[in-house]
Amino acid sequence: MSQQSELIQEVVIKFAGDSGDGMQLTGSQFTNNSALLGLDLATFPDFPAEIRAPIGTLPGVSGYQLRFSSDRIFTPGDAFDVLVAMNAAALKVNLKSLKKGGKIIANIDGFDQKNLRLANYAEGANPMEDGTLEGYSVIKMDVTKMTREALKDITMGVKEKDRAKNMFVLGFLYWMYNRDMDYTLKFLKEKFSKKPEILESNMRVLQAGYHYGDTTETHSGRYMVQKAKMDAGVYRSIMGNQAIAYGLIAAAEKSGLQLFLGSYPITPASDILHELSRHKNFGVKTFQAEDEIAAVASVIGASYGGALGVTTTSGPGLALKAEAMGLAVMLEIPLVIIDVQRGGPSTGLPTKTEQSDLLQAYYGRNGECPMPVIASSKPSDCFDVAFEAVRIAVQHMTPVILLSDGYIANGAEPWKFPQSNQLPEIKVRFKTELAENEEKFQPYQRDEKLVRPWVIPGTPALEHRIGGIEKQNITGNISYDPENHQLMVKIRQQKVDDIAQYIPEQQLDSGPDKGKVLVIGWGSTYGAIKTACEELQAQGKKVAHAQLRYIRPFPKNLGEIIKNFDTVLVPELNNGQLVKIIRDQYFVDAKAYNKIMGIPFTKAELVEEIGKLL
Repeated sequence: MSQQSELIQEVVIKFAGDSGDGMQLTGSQFTNNSALLGLDLATFPDFPAEIRAPIGTLPGVSGYQLRFSSDRIFTPGDAFDVLVAMNAAALKVNLKSLKKGGKIIANIDGFDQKNLRLANYAEGANPMEDGTLEGYSVIKMDVTKMTREALKDITMGVKEKDRAKNMFVLGFLYWMYNRDMDYTLKFLKEKFSKKPEILESNMRVLQAGYHYGDTTETHSGRYMVQKAKMDAGVYRSIMGNQAIAYGLIAAAEKSGLQLFLGSYPITPASDILHELSRHKNFGVKTFQAEDEIAAVASVIGASYGGALGVTTTSGPGLALKAEAMGLAVMLEIPLVIIDVQRGGPSTGLPTKTEQSDLLQAYYGRNGECPMPVIASSKPSDCFDVAFEAVRIAVQHMTPVILLSDGYIANGAEPWKFPQSNQLPEIKVRFKTELAENEEKFQPYQRDEKLVRPWVIPGTPALEHRIGGIEKQNITGNISYDPENHQLMVKIRQQKVDDIAQYIPEQQLDSGPDKGKVLVIGWGSTYGAIKTACEELQAQGKKVAHAQLRYIRPFPKNLGEIIKNFDTVLVPELNNGQLVKIIRDQYFVDAKAYNKIMGIPFTKAELVEEIGKLL
């Protein structure tokens, strides 16, 4: 049966069900399919707050929001057009964010009395029957029953068969949005190549979902979104953690250093370890440590030995690594510490997005312990930021903290594949011999950047000692001298401050050079701030947007930009961290707008908040 397809500009879909319903897989497959068609896209994976919450309960709902469009987009959307609800809890949690008149695709098997009770619906209430959903377009499907029917001649248990029901929904949506199934079929063949029964069940159910849409007349519409207008090049869908891993590999190749990752798995940073472990063909070595301290200690050893040492963590792990990070600062060795931030202490939000660790990254070690801090703003940005973190670490002989967060790490968007010859070389200078007229190696003899030499242990005539006690300037001998301690502290701070001379100046993302309001963002607030500012600019409002990549040190011209605006607003997914640093550095009464709910800003709320200052 063929149906006329309606041409539309964009769609926002939310897949929602239990954490075992495969919503993340379903969403990621639809995402990859959209990327292959050349659509612009943005995603927001929304994991359960409690991974082990009972099946069918509100805290256990797993979601995946995808926005795809023929125009450039920068957020996954404030509200969605289509809600896929695999059970009553998924509907209850997400209905408030569904646009009026939007579509609901409901698995009616998930709305029996048990599921309704677990979702805290009143006794006797059923939104599928009581008119609650009047005004929405509801497509009711007994996904569970039809999945079992498609697999009736396969000798699998009922539970095993039911695990394929997400494929039925995916197949139906492929039909609904005029998509080809080939990519997903190929994915399934690769994923389950050694499990033929599981492969067969998933493929069969995917096709059953597609054919259900094609052969029933109860569903009125098919839709098509045209290819987006994007710069020419080869694109792929990429998540932030993947992009960080690829950026590190690229930096290792361009520096000629061996990449060594020492990491203790911690949500949501674990995927960087998993991804890098797949790329031993690039000489990558990964070490899964027993704890956070062992992880960072291993990479200090690797960097001291002449490798590119990288460790990954989240906020709690960053706290545990603090003492060893102080050692790395004192030793002045290149190190990259990647902190994928998430909800703070004892919140029940181990998987939720939050910009929780900036102050910890900036100040959070004992004593005076300065370190450069840079932040990624979107998934595709992570490649460049990881590459830049390595460049700064190697060329300035310092540990560097790279801040990402759960929203960026697990979100996806199109990424234009860089060509190797387009990436700059990262120059590494190992000292290999004594210079002319140099009688003895001096490990803290610095150059014009205040950078000490990097020497591989065992290099003849360049033997030197390291340890956890303050070093004498120039010689590197153990020193208890108070004047020397102050001198070394000041030098280390100056070295980090001077990095401002070797990073790009701050640019405005949009808006006038002078005006009423400057909105300063960092990290994953980028998309929401950008779209909000552009909407207000289209109304003729004098508002500008600056997104910071370099936070310590700030770009050298940031102060001048700030002076050109009457008011500075800093929206953050925390209780006000960057705003404190801005106030401290520039003596400006910057305003804060904060959200600490484990969910990103919406464009609408930022438009309202910025509008109050215009």
